[in-house]
Amino acid sequence: MDQKAFESFVQRIKNELFTHSVITDNLYCKWFADEKLTKYDIIEFTKQFSVFSNQFPIAQLNKVINAGSLEEMHDAKEILLNELGVSFKKDSQKIDKDVEYGGIEGSIEGSKFKFQFAHFEWLLSFAEPLGLGFNDIGKRSLGSPATLFFCDELIRLYGSEDNVVGAGASFAVENWAAAGFWKQLIQGLENFNESNKNRIYLSSELEKGLRIPPLKLGFFVWHDKIEEQHASHTWHELEELYFGSNDFDEDTFISSGLEMLDGVRAFWDGLNLKRIVAKHER
Repeated sequence: MDQKAFESFVQRIKNELFTHSVITDNLYCKWFADEKLTKYDIIEFTKQFSVFSNQFPIAQLNKVINAGSLEEMHDAKEILLNELGVSFKKDSQKIDKDVEYGGIEGSIEGSKFKFQFAHFEWLLSFAEPLGLGFNDIGKRSLGSPATLFFCDELIRLYGSEDNVVGAGASFAVENWAAAGFWKQLIQGLENFNESNKNRIYLSSELEKGLRIPPLKLGFFVWHDKIEEQHASHTWHELEELYFGSNDFDEDTFISSGLEMLDGVRAFWDGLNLKRIVAKHER
């Protein structure tokens, strides 16, 4: 493998992976960012997103188990344990127990576990003003077929025992996550908070609990910040894999990445279809 061949492969990635519709034209996220969202819209989004988020550690544990090297295993453990409640921190950084979300730099090594830093608990805190409790989010039984397909594709591809397949899926997921969808979600949720704050409610609506406190957006803000770092890391990891492996196969990397992005698209398309159907039924 020489540098010229790698540069040609990078161009393939840009032409074949980065042009996938879930990266370039996510209809649900565009709608979410611009629409005047209702409480019902937020609840339906939260239920499905929480299932994906709470199922992700299964795929991440598989990535730990199937790591191709000790260094890869350490990197996978960093993500897994952060999901479960160990904050990233620099050596000199102290994590305040009352902050809304943990650090985005450094390592989990030497950090402390806190229940409140577990990603599921962030989502639970977000969901509570919507009237959703512990048993209303995150459970696999709550997932739509599209959501569960995405979760299962993460386990099959992202957590694959085949190192090139796992790398392709991981690369695709990280670059999708850094392509801007978090910002679209944040925009929609901020708009909802602002609209809810300024709206004058009828007494009958207040009795039904339609007015809710501002939603806490720490989970989404934190992920938006950290994904920007992750995407840059994936290029370094790709270069190491490309030049350091004797059995690296470009086609396998690309095809697994595309399959993974198809899984991501299925999740968002499922949400989009559900909101269209619900709109016609209301």
